Amino acid sequence: MSDNELGTFLRTRREAVTPTEVGLPTGPRRRTPGLRRAELATLAGVSVEYITRLEQGRDRNPSPQVLGALGDALSLRVPDRILLRRLAKEAGVDRVLCTSAAPPVRTVRPTVRALLDRLEPTPAVLLNWVGDIVAHTSGYERLARPLGLLDGSAPNLMRYLFTDERARAVYPGWDRLADEQVAHLRREASLHDPRVAALADELTVTAGAPFTERLAAVPAMPARFGTDTIDHPEAGRLRLSYETLSLPEEGQRLVVHLPADESTAMALDHLNGRKPGGLRAVSG
Repeated sequence: MSDNELGTFLRTRREAVTPTEVGLPTGPRRRTPGLRRAELATLAGVSVEYITRLEQGRDRNPSPQVLGALGDALSLRVPDRILLRRLAKEAGVDRVLCTSAAPPVRTVRPTVRALLDRLEPTPAVLLNWVGDIVAHTSGYERLARPLGLLDGSAPNLMRYLFTDERARAVYPGWDRLADEQVAHLRREASLHDPRVAALADELTVTAGAPFTERLAAVPAMPARFGTDTIDHPEAGRLRLSYETLSLPEEGQRLVVHLPADESTAMALDHLNGRKPGGLRAVSG
């Protein structure tokens, strides 16, 4: 776990922005990837020495005004600006206030339970911030049980992805899915949180580099929607569009899957023992 995530974040974002993107000349003898520190300093209205101190971790308390100026200079999207502020708070004088998140909630609010009931037979799952599967629809159980995802008394998506050999076989897009689950973990709690540290220690031993390299990478915001592909042992290849709905007070998220094509819709209807037409494909 890096002790200078703020500096690493700023450096990698600086190196990812080309001079052309911010209206600067490229020059014939340019060897630096992206922007030079001096160029970022000029765009943000601060000194190059200050940019150097931030990137090297020698200054960890940038003001909100400086963070805003850096976000503008680097053309950061809103999710990345939120992440920048989060990293600054964890690195600076507020670090002691950010070291512990609320314990993972394993209960289900009655209205959320009612929502899950009304989503049937759609595959939908409620996860807490460490990846525990808290609740799900019966449609999700019929989808996930044959994958091994619900094995054990306390199934956890993170542990399944990184330690169950079946996960890579059933998810052709395993790398992206693994990236996103670590991103969710990083978004919800500081690396200094004792529960994150305990999970990290466990998966460092049981999963090794595929987990540790992602945890040590520059933090990123997780995707809230997209399409997953599953090679299902009973239903064949499935393409599922997903939407993620946040429940911030509980530290939970509801992930709803819908068929992305007609063949997937028919396969899910078959898994659910329904006539074709129970679930309709979505697009876009």
